[in-house]
Amino acid sequence: MKKVELLSPAGNLEKLKIAIDFGADAVYGGVSHFSLRIRSGKEFSMEEFKEGVEYAHERGKKVYVTINGFPFNSQLNLLKKHIVAMAELQPDAFIVATPGVLKLCHDLAPQMPLHLSTQANVMNVLDAQIYHEMGATRIITAREISLRDLKEIKKELPNLELEVFVHGSMCFAYSGRCLISTLQSGRVPNRGSCANDCRFPYEMYAANPDTGTLFRLEEEEGVGTYIMNSKDLNLASHLKEILDSGSVDSIKIEGRTKTAYYAATTAKAYRMAIDDYYADTIDVEKYQYELQSLQNRGYTDAYLISRPFEKHDTQSLDFTMQLGTHQVSGEVTEDGLYFLCKYKTLPHDELEIVAPLHAFIAIVDNEIGTTYEKNGRLYLKLKQLLSQKGKAWDEVHSGNVNPITLPTKFPSYTFFRIPAHLDMGTYPKK
Repeated sequence: MKKVELLSPAGNLEKLKIAIDFGADAVYGGVSHFSLRIRSGKEFSMEEFKEGVEYAHERGKKVYVTINGFPFNSQLNLLKKHIVAMAELQPDAFIVATPGVLKLCHDLAPQMPLHLSTQANVMNVLDAQIYHEMGATRIITAREISLRDLKEIKKELPNLELEVFVHGSMCFAYSGRCLISTLQSGRVPNRGSCANDCRFPYEMYAANPDTGTLFRLEEEEGVGTYIMNSKDLNLASHLKEILDSGSVDSIKIEGRTKTAYYAATTAKAYRMAIDDYYADTIDVEKYQYELQSLQNRGYTDAYLISRPFEKHDTQSLDFTMQLGTHQVSGEVTEDGLYFLCKYKTLPHDELEIVAPLHAFIAIVDNEIGTTYEKNGRLYLKLKQLLSQKGKAWDEVHSGNVNPITLPTKFPSYTFFRIPAHLDMGTYPKK
């Protein structure tokens, strides 16, 4: 049986490794401004991306290169060189967004499978067929598509792979077709530099052009001013419906610019959900426990299961971001011997261990600290906070860059977390 692919974001080399270690079958990312996330594209050098491809391939995983920006005429020669250079790294596919770039990639790198970006807004059989005939081996469907329409596309084009988003930020506009950021700051979303202006609070005014009168409209209590702010997508509770359809080849997580902890947690949660689906042991509460620990804008199951006109809970009108149920307190270094503090940590704090699935963690009790199991989860308590050079600390904070010694070796990039304190609240609205 061919299992559905789990595709995770790789904003840089560290996140690429974390996503793969925590369960992703494939990752996607890019280099330079031809990637639709310029910020994450700048975090990857060609050498690092090459290392990432090799890291993935050594573990039987795949890497898809994002070349999904909308280029200007003045950039076409540079784009051609970029396509050739990326093909030389031998990734597993290119992700592109326009017919012209699709053809260009096919001409310059004919050996490379081509995936059509969600930016192309494919919603129906006709568009899917046209792009398939042009050389696309996979369609990353529009986020507004329904499961019913996915089934129809798969029925008509069984050899065309279909990929759908199941988690991450949702766009106020139609699959990213937005000009708000361009209008307000000159940062063009479809060329990778969106300023996320839809996340801002806005005040509403009424004007009378005849009298020059301008007055502010008062918002009702609880309605809020985040009038374009979409909630985050979370379909972990609907994996059975999605996979039962037999129409989806890959489920995708958004978030190349998000944190390393996000890359780890989303990969782990959806890996568990996929594995449990095939083992017929689905436990939605288990996956949501992980996903609720992430900072988010509120969650919605959006439009894949329900139609847009049936949904009235997809906007967060009174805040732009809220804390999750947990706060990340530390991240283990790649060698597994130390951790870097991410939040105030004291000796004897109970730190929940977030490690890759099936990773081995020794149960120890020594002068540095202890690891133990409680209620089916693993925890760490440090008896003393020792720096790599042996200095003892009474407490450490996120500003402390000294690696702190662990009582035993942990898997690379393991995270520690604590329940979010009640007084943390939500992020400021302005």
